[in-house]
Amino acid sequence: MSQTPPNRALPWLEPGQAFPPVDTAWSATDPAPGLLAAGGVLDLPTLVAAYSRGIFPWYSAGQPILWWSTDPRMVLEPSAFRLHRSLRKTIQRLLREGRLKVRFDHDFERVIRACANTARDGQAGTWILPAMVEAYVRMHRAGLAHSVETWLDGELAGGLYCVNLGGMVFGESMFSRRTDASKIALSALVAFCRAQDMPLIDCQQNTAHLASLGAQLMSREDFCGHVRTGLMRPAPTWNFLPVYWQHLLSDDGPRA
Repeated sequence: MSQTPPNRALPWLEPGQAFPPVDTAWSATDPAPGLLAAGGVLDLPTLVAAYSRGIFPWYSAGQPILWWSTDPRMVLEPSAFRLHRSLRKTIQRLLREGRLKVRFDHDFERVIRACANTARDGQAGTWILPAMVEAYVRMHRAGLAHSVETWLDGELAGGLYCVNLGGMVFGESMFSRRTDASKIALSALVAFCRAQDMPLIDCQQNTAHLASLGAQLMSREDFCGHVRTGLMRPAPTWNFLPVYWQHLLSDDGPRA
């Protein structure tokens, strides 16, 4: 991530100050499209207020906290998820052999720290700084952040973490120590969302990899409408049951 461009002033948030309207975020003609504000704090009320408005923090070492609301927004509808044939066969084989177990929230801190230590293409260092780790651990302890963990042969092989408010899931980051382990975790999250009738997973960033899995762009206005609707629903119980695999691994639905 580049340093904050100096040629356009950003709203500076004091601790506890409300976020500006998301439609005031920098546009496509500005140096950092989607950038909304800087400053503030990463405490629980601020993070809940941010996600409830379609805003997320993303910044690098040496920068202030930067708050974003991108337009358009990358989202994944679980019903549109593309489970590639090779991954489908891998999951089926591992389940058949008894080598795969998906766990939720078994070791959240270990997952987020593994995500923080994962190198990303085109990025120097990580955006999951120690302050971010501490903030999302607090969210996890409050029941608002969750880990989806791929355990292979009794070892943590990969996973992801996300935020959940009501019926909305906001994907954050993933890691993999063995081939396909992070993809299996995402597949498990999709299976869970289908079982719980949760219609949307926020992906935040537009990447070719996410697009290959069925993610699409949605206008910020429509996305924020989904968020408002989702917040009115009760949050699910975060527990992965093996039966959740059944529909995803069937012959129904998009595939590639």
